[in-house]
Amino acid sequence: MADRNIEKVEYWRWEESRWQNPEITDWRGSLVTAGVDIGSTSTQAAIMADGKLYAYASIRTGSNSPSSAVDAMNWALAGTDLTPEDLRYTVGTGYGRVNVPFADSTVTEITCHAKGANYIYGPTVRTLLDMGGQDCKAIHCDENGAVTSFMMNDKCAAGTGRGMEVIANLLAVHVEDIGEMSFRIDAEPPPVSSICVIFAKTEATNLMRSGWSKEKVLAAYCHAMALRVARLLERNEMRLDFAITGGIAKNSGVVKRIERLIGAEALRTDYDAQIAGALGAALMGKALYEKKGGKPR
Repeated sequence: MADRNIEKVEYWRWEESRWQNPEITDWRGSLVTAGVDIGSTSTQAAIMADGKLYAYASIRTGSNSPSSAVDAMNWALAGTDLTPEDLRYTVGTGYGRVNVPFADSTVTEITCHAKGANYIYGPTVRTLLDMGGQDCKAIHCDENGAVTSFMMNDKCAAGTGRGMEVIANLLAVHVEDIGEMSFRIDAEPPPVSSICVIFAKTEATNLMRSGWSKEKVLAAYCHAMALRVARLLERNEMRLDFAITGGIAKNSGVVKRIERLIGAEALRTDYDAQIAGALGAALMGKALYEKKGGKPR
């Protein structure tokens, strides 16, 4: 008899992460600020010392947004000797920004992602694509990371992290493996026809039943996501340099297809592009604190 207690694999679950800057050995005497980005699927906390990234943590957003903010910040602080009281100013951002219980103020995710991208990729970024859990945003910014214009997709999971998680579970493929698997094909298939993740799920199921491999279905879905995002970028006009933030930036299957469609390569970075919002929020915290005349402790 089969074991009914076998643990169910959660294919959608990506790896949570934490990082601490080994080059900052002592934060004392520095202006320490923080940012927390509560998204629909993930929450990041970033800590900066005098405008330099010191530590960050990225976790899954739970059912309780305030708890997710606290958990992310506690994990970011865990490897340091910092305490919450050492944070001179904290900014909340993301769709759940009003739910950061310890934030001194809130700033929109569009502003914070532009500022974070400017830090991560450098001052040449002019077009930024933020691919989040529930929406995508095409953002124009200047050399200082200030937003000059933006455009969003409609409120639909297609072309977002949540849509990719649904497909991962449907095909029993770990979400972090989708990008690589989508290129294990003989020829690029046409994109799935529906931009709605619910109908795309049905279409993917039918394709599998007709004999398509998982790799081919993933290629068709990544192609559809990239096509939808490329159209968003075109509507807001492409200006180089171009960069991507958000979790989907880690999915090569979508990123490389976007690059092919728009005829431009996205900038690369050693930073985790998923923390751009929280990082930008921490930078905004530094600016807001200094504007008030605040000084390091």
